[in-house]
Amino acid sequence: MASEHLPAADRSAGLRPVTLLAEAGIDAILVLSEADIDTVLSARTPQIALLDSSALGAPDVQSCLDRCSGIKLPVILLVPEPRVRDLVHNEGMADFLVTPFREPELVARAKRVLRKTGPPEDPAVVRAGDLIINATSYEVSLNGRRIDLRFKEYELLRFLAASPGRVFTREALLSKIWGYDYFGGTRTVDVHIRRLRSKIEDAEHSFIETIWAVGYRFRDVSRSA
Repeated sequence: MASEHLPAADRSAGLRPVTLLAEAGIDAILVLSEADIDTVLSARTPQIALLDSSALGAPDVQSCLDRCSGIKLPVILLVPEPRVRDLVHNEGMADFLVTPFREPELVARAKRVLRKTGPPEDPAVVRAGDLIINATSYEVSLNGRRIDLRFKEYELLRFLAASPGRVFTREALLSKIWGYDYFGGTRTVDVHIRRLRSKIEDAEHSFIETIWAVGYRFRDVSRSA
């Protein structure tokens, strides 16, 4: 793994934080000139820009900030420590980061910027870390990858995720998802939980917890983060 300390001036090294943010589910671009903005925008609209001020003069930095501001693209300005005092002359950045920086700080700042500048949260969307459940489109994604679920699997996941930390008995889940008139036993719940886990959990993601002799609960990701 690359070192946590990363000079911003080198393009090849600079692409490492772009990859890092991508792994965190954030589509970012590295900007070394205004032309970089136009090149990327011709193909897609990223969520955030990392503007490397060490590669630009002060007028060019402001020009890039103005360009990004005009298209509502939030910018994190990467600033070498000797140039921090020049920040008072820059307008339009969402945040800044002194280089060399630590990778966890970049991810935290990028997420903070997106929370502040992003659209209001859709009440029909349940988010649990990298897992997103959309009650409008009936879609589930993990790290941006769509997860194919059967209808009952989806209903079970959405019900549990809507009340993180709350324990539900197998009987309660059977009644809520399958209905009072369902003749199947509580083993039906266990089978669907097992299928769900196989689709949404791995070594890095654990969402559904078993409460022995009781039932299941959806892990409160916000408390464990």
